[in-house]
Amino acid sequence: MNWTVIIDYIPAYREAMLLTLRIGWLGIVLATALGLGCALIRYYHIPVLSQIVKIYIEVFRNTPLLVQLFFLYFGLPKIGIKLTAEFCGTLGLALLGGSYMAESFRSGLEAVPLIQSESSLSLGLSRMQTFWHILLPQALEISVPALVANVIFLLKETSVFSAVSLMDLMFTAKDLIGLYYKTAECLFLLVVFYLIILLPVSIAGSFLERRLRYAGFGD
Repeated sequence: MNWTVIIDYIPAYREAMLLTLRIGWLGIVLATALGLGCALIRYYHIPVLSQIVKIYIEVFRNTPLLVQLFFLYFGLPKIGIKLTAEFCGTLGLALLGGSYMAESFRSGLEAVPLIQSESSLSLGLSRMQTFWHILLPQALEISVPALVANVIFLLKETSVFSAVSLMDLMFTAKDLIGLYYKTAECLFLLVVFYLIILLPVSIAGSFLERRLRYAGFGD
């Protein structure tokens, strides 16, 4: 292990990590919003939309992100829709993540006893007030473990962005290995930088889950 080489390569990995984080977290934010909207549609059994959402979830949960990126980056230009690699990465991650987040939110919503919704409606709260003040807080607390697992999963899935020529961590590692044949050093830095990204998320998720459990939520 050549530590001089490792030190020389750190700036390249740092730039790649910033790109990975920018696309990854933007995709996760969009995925969370999309997942919550889809969960609401399925929870309230909205006609037609519920069936469309169900098909979307099944399609995107059962196809790899790599295939979805190929479709967005190489397939859509065939019909005149050309997207940048960064936009494809963000959109692909959002669509994949939305399908997983939707099921996590839906399971949390369905875990809240129905009598709570019925009681709030009988007390004069509107459906919107019932959702924001009764259902959503409890559903989020119940869904924390699944949501954190989804976030970690989506951040790891950014490793396939190199397939559409995005200079993420994986692309940088493969590029440097191909140029200088420093395989051990490049792979070591790849592991270290992914740990820098993922460990804080895992620790924060575990801490949040424990706090909610001690408070009596999520049981």
